[in-house]
Amino acid sequence: MNATSNFRSARSSIFVATTLVLAAFSFSATAQEVSFKLSGDAEVPPVTTSASGTGTINVKPDMTVSGNVTTTGVAATMAHIHIGKAGTNGPVVFGLSRTGDNAWTVPEGTRLSEAHYQAYKAGELYVNVHSAENKAGEIRGQLTPTARSTGSAY
Repeated sequence: MNATSNFRSARSSIFVATTLVLAAFSFSATAQEVSFKLSGDAEVPPVTTSASGTGTINVKPDMTVSGNVTTTGVAATMAHIHIGKAGTNGPVVFGLSRTGDNAWTVPEGTRLSEAHYQAYKAGELYVNVHSAENKAGEIRGQLTPTARSTGSAY
């Protein structure tokens, strides 16, 4: 090999390496969006109700959270994100703010702790909507990110 072909080979290798690093960085810098449904069947213990809901939660790599929940058929008194595996109850991580009769949002500036972020990535956070009739929760939806949305292969 002469000096020119060594230079071209090195330049090509640098280009490929840079492209791979930039692609990995751009994937990890995006928000991780999870869409979910809420139902009484997902509550622990299950609740017989006609209420339901849908939501979308976005978690960025810096652990900031945004998103919203919309419900139907429930006179909700409060809504929270809790830590707990499917089939178990757990403590509140943070509350959601009411933005309408059937609408809730993550308060601006909300950030997960490292432990809560790891729980999120493991599918161990859930949204719980409470009512006067079901104070412990009327409808629930588990936040189950996909391996692609969290950038991991679990």
